[in-house]
Formats: sequence, structure tokens, C-alpha cells
Amino acid sequence: MNGTAVDLTVVNQTAAADGGVTHGARLLAFTDAILRGDEAARTRERAALRAVLSAECFVEIAGLIAAFNVVDRVADATGIPLDTMMLTMSGDVRRQLNLARFASAANTPDASG
Repeated sequence: MNGTAVDLTVVNQTAAADGGVTHGARLLAFTDAILRGDEAARTRERAALRAVLSAECFVEIAGLIAAFNVVDRVADATGIPLDTMMLTMSGDVRRQLNLARFASAANTPDASG
């Protein structure tokens, strides 16, 4: 993001916040609706997000959510741990997001984050 500071902790909050990302609150609401399987919320958030993004950008966002969801599920299902380099590089982000609270953190060598 070109050196722009973002607040990753907004993904753990219940109140809507952009976290320093343009349309961040909308993006989080759409992602939550997709991952929770709430059809009414998904329809509402899809319309709200499409109102502020170009069609191309919306497709990229939807594809990113889908790709992350499937890759993450495959990694969790097979028990693939983070490799040493990714473990080191992702430590700050994992701590900010409190990822150790999820059961799948057991697959991470240093699940404390």
C-alpha cells in the first residue's frame, strides 16, 4: 500500500472501522458476510461494496476472499505448518490479529504468535 500505515486490529473489532484502508469497513463487512454464510448480509454487503468500487475491483476482491478461504482451509485440513521464513516474517501481523486464539494455530510451531 505504498507505505501507508494500516491498523490490522480492526479485523478483531465489532465496530466498523476502515483501519486506514479505503473502504476498509465495507471490505470487512463483505468478507464477514461471505465467510459466515449469511445470505441476507451477503446480498446487502455485496450491493454496498459494488456501489463504491469499480466492477473490476469488486471481482478482484471477491476472488481474493475466495482464494484465501480455500488455501487457508486446505492448509488447516492437511496440518501444513508455517515454514521458518514465514513464521519469522509474519510474527508482528499474527500478534496484531491475535491469531493464536484460533484452534488452527496449533499447526504453527510458535502458536503464541
